[in-house]
Amino acid sequence: MYPFQIKTYEDYKRQYQKSIDTPEDFWEEIAEHFTWKKKWDKVLSWDFKKPEVKWFEGAQLNFTENCIDRHLESKGDDTAIIWEPNNPNEQNRLITYNELSIEVNQFAQILKNLGVQKGDRVCLYMGMIPELTFATLACARIGAIHSVIFGGFSAKSIKDRVLDAEAEYIITCDGSFRGAKSIPLKSVVDEAIEELDPEIFSGVKKVLVVKRTEEEVRMKAERDVWYHEEKQKVSDTIFIEAEVMEAEDPLFILYTSGSTGKPKGVVHSSAGYMVYSTYSFVNVFQYNPGDIYFCTADVGWITGHSYIIYGPLAAGATSLMFEGIPTYPDSGRFWDIVDKYKVNILYTAPTAIRSLMACDNACVERADLSSLKVLGTVGEPINDEAWQWYHTKIGKGNCPIVDTWWQTETGGIMISSLAGVTPERSTFASLPLPGVQPCLVDEHGKEVEGNNAQGNLCIKFPWPSMIRTTWGDHERCRQVYFSAYDNKYFTGDGCLRDENGLYRITGRVDDVLNVSGHRIGTAELENAINEHAIVIESAVVGYPHDIKGQGVYAYVICEKMPKDAEGARQEIISLVRDIIGPVAKPDKIQFVSGLPKTRSGKIMRRILRKVAEGEIDQLGDISTLLNPEVVEVVILGRV
Repeated sequence: MYPFQIKTYEDYKRQYQKSIDTPEDFWEEIAEHFTWKKKWDKVLSWDFKKPEVKWFEGAQLNFTENCIDRHLESKGDDTAIIWEPNNPNEQNRLITYNELSIEVNQFAQILKNLGVQKGDRVCLYMGMIPELTFATLACARIGAIHSVIFGGFSAKSIKDRVLDAEAEYIITCDGSFRGAKSIPLKSVVDEAIEELDPEIFSGVKKVLVVKRTEEEVRMKAERDVWYHEEKQKVSDTIFIEAEVMEAEDPLFILYTSGSTGKPKGVVHSSAGYMVYSTYSFVNVFQYNPGDIYFCTADVGWITGHSYIIYGPLAAGATSLMFEGIPTYPDSGRFWDIVDKYKVNILYTAPTAIRSLMACDNACVERADLSSLKVLGTVGEPINDEAWQWYHTKIGKGNCPIVDTWWQTETGGIMISSLAGVTPERSTFASLPLPGVQPCLVDEHGKEVEGNNAQGNLCIKFPWPSMIRTTWGDHERCRQVYFSAYDNKYFTGDGCLRDENGLYRITGRVDDVLNVSGHRIGTAELENAINEHAIVIESAVVGYPHDIKGQGVYAYVICEKMPKDAEGARQEIISLVRDIIGPVAKPDKIQFVSGLPKTRSGKIMRRILRKVAEGEIDQLGDISTLLNPEVVEVVILGRV
């Protein structure tokens, strides 16, 4: 057990109240359990108007000493990372904390030999292999700022990020495996670099290439070097002293989509992010030493940063890293992994759960899932049908489910039950973590008090892992997150609070429909549609309606295309009327074989909205989608 681990509901209430009454004292006590090179002079200073937030000001540290060094004496031989390859017949890897220390130190030596210095930006465009973790931690160890780019993004996406961060170094692989496919990462990087304008950016100095797929790649002399060759030049006994980092020094930049089309480089700091990612990991999942923890996310997204690498390793946990996808070689892969490693904690996305629900039950039943103690979801609110399936089929009715709400910008989980400790309710994120002060505001910015309330979700007090700025454009950070409501961070989400004070995310505010003067959250509508027996997944958008102002257009994926489409439409409409009310009934329902999604599984409602509105010539770039081919099918089937 960890000294800051909450074990009872009464303790949660005490700790939460303390975090509200005396936040500086609360976080100072938590921070005492980490390794610092120098303690802080001041716990917190903040001004949301600028915005400017500083946690543990004056402190000095290096996050990797907390992820690696401090564990070596007591648990050096314990497994830090379990790596499960894409192909189940390929050899896996179990990496101890001692081995992790050697690998990260060697990687740090390589980076230094290539000229990387403290403050330099390094872009990582890699598959889900152990070297991605080594590279991330090596950057942090020498004080370089890493920016991981999901290994499925296009050359243009890489170019935009390299340019914005002015990253002179890139770490990539020859290729990566994803299911039955091989993705040529190095050639995509080459294309991205070729598109860089030398008049705007001086260029990439070095590209470090890790061999994974063995496919042929073009290596540019002087610029491109092989990782395995550079590794032969360094020692496994030389210890790289961890760079001294100030508390507010940037740890990493992670790009997230912007409404303008230009990606936003969300900057996270060193000290605050360290404290909060670890604290939230231990408490939300109720992690205990020796537990096997499996987060199915990709390190290209914030979930992978906080809850595959930094949070678990700082807690001395065993973190399982999976290279592949849930449906390869068949749809039982997740459950086989749980069985193989006796996983205790499973953290995945509702999108994955819904897709696996529709698969053969035999894929679940062949696996022994009795080791599971905690289930988690991330990325979007989970609908009740998926929650119930996850709870009964996977958890066998014995595992609490933590439905976690948070964002790239928050750095860590903000609202969630603590597994088996605080109340949980299907489709509800539940309660805020200690130190998180949520509030609901109406359209005029007035705070909505009490329970049984609904409004826009804001946070009215800083928390340690929050966004510090958007790289190179602080005004954009202020405009996007701090300008909508005075002295508050605006999440962009709508939310309701039930009679017991539990929070339920109702969807993005820009995804809220205004039908005949009634505000309806798309998530709420989709949850209702998904209750129908034949529905796997749905997406709802608004479109101009002569009478209502906005009509409801629903895109629906079914297990099989209904033979009686009109009959199925009427059943779904009737179901929505029953669950939400007549005002919410869909005006148009289009049955589709798939939905346009980003490579992280997020439904691109912007595209669906344009199709519903008939503006199919204004879809923008769809090449970075996971499944761009589905867009044409959706257009052809428009109703």
